[in-house]
Amino acid sequence: MNGERLILVTNDDGYDSKGMAAAIEVARSFGRVVAVAPETTQSGMSQAITMHAPLFLRRVRTEEGLELYAFSGTPVDCVKMAFDHLFREERIDLVISGINHGSNSAVNVLYSGTMGAAIEGSFYGCPTVGLSLCDHGADADFEASIAWGKRIVGDLLAAEVALPLCLNVNIPVGRPETIRGLRLCRQNRGFWREEFFRREDPRGRTYFWLTGDFVNAEPDAEDTDEWALAHNYVSVVPIQVDMTDYGGLETLRNVLKN
Repeated sequence: MNGERLILVTNDDGYDSKGMAAAIEVARSFGRVVAVAPETTQSGMSQAITMHAPLFLRRVRTEEGLELYAFSGTPVDCVKMAFDHLFREERIDLVISGINHGSNSAVNVLYSGTMGAAIEGSFYGCPTVGLSLCDHGADADFEASIAWGKRIVGDLLAAEVALPLCLNVNIPVGRPETIRGLRLCRQNRGFWREEFFRREDPRGRTYFWLTGDFVNAEPDAEDTDEWALAHNYVSVVPIQVDMTDYGGLETLRNVLKN
């Protein structure tokens, strides 16, 4: 049965990142894998697509049960390439995006190239899982992420859940035995406050480096992804694309008349 499934793997850290290798390891437990990922780091690209430049695809590796491609586009471009070109005549059964180097909890889901790719996969009526490890380090330990990724993906495939489904999964830093379990959560209402550091290059031209701090707007709420991660739980948030503020819609009915 496993050999009949076709699983797409992508990410926003690049085809040769350590997190990509970890995601491929998760996927290979459940079927045949095609991996299409950016040539270079594409963090923070969200749902961006490439419209004004040519795109280049190259096959990096082929072996039993795995095809790996590097693509010059964004994470969303990679998903589109897989569904609309490489495997147009085949059914992709699952998309795994990640494993990202760094958390994609709270508002980060809107900026994330990893989650942008996961959300794109759900547009094709395919279940998708975005996996992120709360460690930006190039030498991050992905053992716990791989273990939890296999558990979550296995449960989804066994349950045959209704489609489409998109999950934002974040794994805290630590060895597998230190993680306390899994929490189904809602997205935290935190936000970023940025700071721009001004510098001058040797030619006297001004340039800026962007940095910032995350502000947790509800630190005491125990049903959010931020709380779960802070207390050493894996956070799982189901994602929807409909961004309509339904409460605001009802309020506006009394303000904006036909």
